[in-house]
Amino acid sequence: MNTRTLTPFLVSLLLGLGATGFTPAARAQNVTTAETAAADPHAAQVANLLADVAAQLSAHFHVDGELQLESVRALALPESSTPLQIDILEFPASLASAMILRVRIPAAADPEQTLVLRARQLRDVWVTRAPSVRDAAFVPSELDSRQVDVLRDRESIPVTELCADYSFCRTVSANRVLTWRDIARRPLVRKGQLIEVAAVDGSLSITMKAMAMENGAEGETVKVRNIDSKKEFSALVVSDARALVRF
Repeated sequence: MNTRTLTPFLVSLLLGLGATGFTPAARAQNVTTAETAAADPHAAQVANLLADVAAQLSAHFHVDGELQLESVRALALPESSTPLQIDILEFPASLASAMILRVRIPAAADPEQTLVLRARQLRDVWVTRAPSVRDAAFVPSELDSRQVDVLRDRESIPVTELCADYSFCRTVSANRVLTWRDIARRPLVRKGQLIEVAAVDGSLSITMKAMAMENGAEGETVKVRNIDSKKEFSALVVSDARALVRF
């Protein structure tokens, strides 16, 4: 069996989201045209191999979007008229822009090989259309989207995250990729606001007025101060200007 050294080759794996959500069966997008495959069957072999690796990684990590892999090193593969089988011997802890994988290619003269890969995971993320100010509501219809490599821009917000109960926590300029640092859950209780606190002990419930000492979204615990006793305690935010304490 002859072995040849192949140049790096870029392939893409495109994962679609069906109506019911993530589809485990990965669909490999082979960027090698029929003409290219006929002219360079080894390049097509590498394309198929990396597409298989991308499919395995995508299924293992439940990848959303398009995963692109590029081999940094030249690969030594046997000549074959059929796609080579490849098995990942050990998956990395997480997807990264640079990865080293130990794989097994049964048909190769040296079955166990090391792949040095560059990876990109392309997803559509939210982008500001116009400047947004602090405390403005997060409204998807007022935003645009852009495809970015989320392995590099890990803090970017995918368009699948609608964030209906979020607002901007700082001013953001126009035409900028939004990150989780730009938004926060919309506070239902604000620092310095006079709120209603229900103190519940079994079947007994007492309502009192208190001042919020910090902002809080629904489900968060905030410090409040009793207006009469000046005593501070923690309360659970349940709705606009309302919190709850259980004893």
